[in-house]
Amino acid sequence: GQVMEAARRDSFTEVIMLQETRGVPDSIAISHLPLGPTVVFTIHNIVTRHDIEDVGTMSEAYPHLVFENFSTPLGHRIQDVLKYLFPVPKAESARVITFDNSNDFISFRHHTYKKVKGGKGPGGDVILSEVGPRFELTPYRITLGTLEMADADTEWVLKPYMNTSKKRTVL
Repeated sequence: GQVMEAARRDSFTEVIMLQETRGVPDSIAISHLPLGPTVVFTIHNIVTRHDIEDVGTMSEAYPHLVFENFSTPLGHRIQDVLKYLFPVPKAESARVITFDNSNDFISFRHHTYKKVKGGKGPGGDVILSEVGPRFELTPYRITLGTLEMADADTEWVLKPYMNTSKKRTVL
């Protein structure tokens, strides 16, 4: 309650809460203020910036966002929640964040790029370098309120044992 009150008082638009077990992050909750929605994801296969070799420095420019395979209505809903976490970038920003959905696992990748003139492409070549972190997210629950709203309606919840087909995907 106190975190959400302070966030509202200071006009925050999002509150992100990370939960960890034994020092390893295992879930993340993104709550849009003032009235929601809140999306809870489980986190898998996390690789921090410190674990990536030759990572270099992190650019502070606002990133361009790339979303792949968010084709269902639920996928569009989650894409919107993730998209509104980031401000609009300038056209010359060389920072890219990719959210790639594959079998309902959303892969997060963070890169910077550099254009090299004289390459094979029409505008030259592009060199990507990973700046981390990287991880996979699995959506668990979407509620129509914020984190502290105990009576908020549940819009969607993962029911892994209810799927009648193993190939069925929700995003």
